[in-house]
Amino acid sequence: MKTMQKLTATAITVVMLLGLGACDGMSRRGQNTAIGAGVGAVGGAVLTNGSALGTVGGAAVGGVIGHEVGK
Repeated sequence: MKTMQKLTATAITVVMLLGLGACDGMSRRGQNTAIGAGVGAVGGAVLTNGSALGTVGGAAVGGVIGHEVGK
């Protein structure tokens, strides 16, 4: 099961990094929100051993924090 968790975390990280290329035309606050959501999703997945609920919850919390940091 450890291999699956590592594979999931790696896949999420790769998708997040590729998705950041789409941030070129975004405002700074939008970029912070997207980055926070990506980091939160990875953190949530790692902390909850790949749970979908943990991943989504982490993305939501990270997005909110990323949005608020830009203020």
